[in-house]
Amino acid sequence: MTAPRFGALIGGGLAVVWAAFGFWVFVGVAAAALVGYLVARILGGEVDLGRLADALHGRRSSS
Repeated sequence: MTAPRFGALIGGGLAVVWAAFGFWVFVGVAAAALVGYLVARILGGEVDLGRLADALHGRRSSS
């Protein structure tokens, strides 16, 4: 599945959640999806937590 199709599918699903259950449930579902995405990237080794912590503390990442 291509990225635009996947994005359209996720957007459509979120729109249905918003229409059926309201704005705050939509926000909760979107936040849970974002957390799940980030956890999957971390567990998959795609995110270096050391570099992320350095960036959040304002340290330079380049030499």
